[in-house]
Amino acid sequence: MSDHYYSKQPQSKEKTFNITSSLKGEVFSFQTGAGVFSKKEVDFGSKLLIESFQMPELSGDVLDLGCGYGPIGISVAYFYRHRHVFLADVNERAISLAKYNATLNDVENITVLQSDGLAELKERTFAAVITNPPIRAGKQVIQRFYTESKECLLPGGELWVVIQKKQGAPSTITFLKTLFEQVDIVNKKKGYYIIRAK
Repeated sequence: MSDHYYSKQPQSKEKTFNITSSLKGEVFSFQTGAGVFSKKEVDFGSKLLIESFQMPELSGDVLDLGCGYGPIGISVAYFYRHRHVFLADVNERAISLAKYNATLNDVENITVLQSDGLAELKERTFAAVITNPPIRAGKQVIQRFYTESKECLLPGGELWVVIQKKQGAPSTITFLKTLFEQVDIVNKKKGYYIIRAK
């Protein structure tokens, strides 16, 4: 079995790392590990998404889809304490780390759960879904992320995506336009696009 960060049960030997990262001017501590995405540092795309994200005025919960060890969802929960943020990932190792990291950063307005896409969240609705999608999982998985996100968003809700131009930002925009009324490029930096679909 090939081992990827989007595997349900990573086969790589468990090894943890402790990192710190400055996100929107606040320093966060994270425990990461083998078998999760970007284990040595919070990747540039996630940082750009965190810095660019603006909470919709619409009331409701937020979802970090494909949360990994949790930097996006945890930082959003930290900066928006009045919102409840759900973190979901298929990778059980990532989920364990995200739970630990929520406690480590003293963030309580959070629920972390294992879910393949939105399979375990079908009954819930969200004001916003934020994702740094698992590019290596393939186009089919990513497009399912987008389609399922649209289905769980409240009327007027927003999907926020970070994706590199070379990894399919233009085709993502084209696909999102088949699902959403409004698709905007909110930010662009070093080949990364922050896309908001509403």
